[in-house]
Amino acid sequence: MPDDTTAAARSDVPATTSETSESATTPSGRLPLAALLALATAVFVTSLTETLPAGVLPAMSADLGVGEAATGQAVTVYALGTALTAVPLAARTAGWRRKRLLLTSVAGFAVANTVTAVSSSYALTMGARFLAGVAAGLAWALLAGYARRIAPPHLQGRAVAVAMTGIPLALSLGVPAGTFLGEAVGWRFAFTAMTVIAAGLLGWIALAVPDLPGEARGGRAPVARTLRVPGVLPVLAVTVTLVLAHTVLYTYVAAYLGHRGLADSTGLVLLVFGAASLAGIWFTGRHIDRRLRSLTLGGAVLIAGAAVVLAVPADSAALVLAAAVLWGFGWGGAPTLLQTAVADAGGDHADTAQTMLVSLWNAAMAAGGIVGGVLLDAFGAGALALGALVLLVPVVAIVAGARAHGFPARGRIR
Repeated sequence: MPDDTTAAARSDVPATTSETSESATTPSGRLPLAALLALATAVFVTSLTETLPAGVLPAMSADLGVGEAATGQAVTVYALGTALTAVPLAARTAGWRRKRLLLTSVAGFAVANTVTAVSSSYALTMGARFLAGVAAGLAWALLAGYARRIAPPHLQGRAVAVAMTGIPLALSLGVPAGTFLGEAVGWRFAFTAMTVIAAGLLGWIALAVPDLPGEARGGRAPVARTLRVPGVLPVLAVTVTLVLAHTVLYTYVAAYLGHRGLADSTGLVLLVFGAASLAGIWFTGRHIDRRLRSLTLGGAVLIAGAAVVLAVPADSAALVLAAAVLWGFGWGGAPTLLQTAVADAGGDHADTAQTMLVSLWNAAMAAGGIVGGVLLDAFGAGALALGALVLLVPVVAIVAGARAHGFPARGRIR
């Protein structure tokens, strides 16, 4: 991927004092790949822990003795944990050493996934999922900035791009693999595997990731001031609505496929979706500096097109797979596009704006799990795609209308 593919590489965002000094000591011309791959694995663990219940929903539901809509709240509770704690935890831990904070987050995932794997209680499982969401709040508050700070200044964008590959890898490989494990040896084994990965990652981080200081006191802008910056609100509104639409359908994709008579194809559909997401993030990385607006608009249109196909009442595996390609390609670049857009809009308040985006992203995921569950119980799985389509209409409208700020018609300010 080219340099400066994410908001972290923006030259007009001033670095903190610690960031400047750390970047100056990094050897130029070389990426710290061992450290960046460890961060990418942390992103992978975060993303896969969040979405894994979608791939094992029927078996998890049967084992816990509750309905699929209730089990789908495992995603909702996780997202609530992040949404409710990302902003306050980012403020409370701003002064912590970065490695200490990252190790604490990964340890939280290890504990939460262990409890999920052994729990036979629905309430305890939901508590473990909330803890995992809190760990995610810690992680997402620091991962992009950490990747940027350990890289040479001219490679900071590429460093963040490497770290963020954990998201499409979780979707393209992790969720299908977890689904396969759940079908072959039980859903609990899939969560146990996540614990093993997190435990190994703790050692990897300890050995390979350099430590960095936290932020100086008062380094983050207040939330209210950030919300008044032109362009920030449109990006946050798109984030909430787009993630809500995606989550309504993705959380209950196994139930949707069962409704279409394609229950045995869940793993394949998720694999195709993930592979298309990987292609989407690659394409986004190559073009984001010049075409952020068109990429965001195009992605929303592709996801809407997928929802239209999925809303057609036809039990066709070919149509569903085609929709998965459109959906994945449109969705793959969304995290990078929205993080970049909100940082560009936020300017000097970029750090606070990105923390708000993380919090709202997960609030939307929580709401998506609830809304999807209501649609599933009230109208059946066939209503999920239509519900997502209705939500995507304002996404397209907001992106199209935010020409001056948020998603400007001109290229990114470099």
